[in-house]
Amino acid sequence: MTRSDGYLLDNRQTEAAERFDAFATLFDPTTFRHLEGFGVGPGWRCWEVGAGGTSVVSWLAKKVGPTGKVVATDIDTSRLAPAARPPVDVRVHDVGAHEPPGEGFDLVHARLVLVHVPDRERALASMVSALRPGGRLLIEDADPALQPLTCPDEYGPDQELANRLRGGFRQLLADRGADLAYGRRLPRLLRETGLHRVEADAYFPVASPACAALESATIRQIRDQLVTEGLATDADIDRHLVNVGSGTMDLTTAPMISAWGRRA
Repeated sequence: MTRSDGYLLDNRQTEAAERFDAFATLFDPTTFRHLEGFGVGPGWRCWEVGAGGTSVVSWLAKKVGPTGKVVATDIDTSRLAPAARPPVDVRVHDVGAHEPPGEGFDLVHARLVLVHVPDRERALASMVSALRPGGRLLIEDADPALQPLTCPDEYGPDQELANRLRGGFRQLLADRGADLAYGRRLPRLLRETGLHRVEADAYFPVASPACAALESATIRQIRDQLVTEGLATDADIDRHLVNVGSGTMDLTTAPMISAWGRRA
């Protein structure tokens, strides 16, 4: 993920690897379905924006083969080291502040990135400008305001606590400049950049072990901020983590909205 100063979910924190694993389990099938539909294959030039982890980068590398190229960028590339070999080119890069790392890309993809970028408009324009004529842009981002709950079925105090902590998480994100309603805007924003054949869909997991793993890692990662900001107590967090670990709660994530289009 790309972050600005003060980014809440730093890639170097211990829990980041757990979050990336959970994201891969939850969202890779949706991402790969879209990329397969584009026909990604040998010789393609791809830019993976705010790559964070390696799952999408490694998948693209296998698809494009030795005649292709995958430029994987992030502000923090510490977790991209295992993928840093041809055809993958890993670069430190801020999509909201720097010029694109090249041009003429067949594909530009960003997942769960732009919601956190302060200058989202510039970042989106940069990605579009890096496409070749006919190139594809795929942006996938969350919309926590569209579905703000951890437990949609709030039938007891444990579920109420989970949703209260999710509210604290949303507040911390918003305080750091995240746009919690960004996902729903993607189709319109892609059309406004001049892209053609814009479409979108959404994936919304309702209950899975990966949702529980993501919830546990996220709450542990932001624990200090929740307590410092008065949004929860240590006792609240300890109780919630025990509840999550019990495997008896139906936990979900914000919907991930995927929007794509083609440059004229």
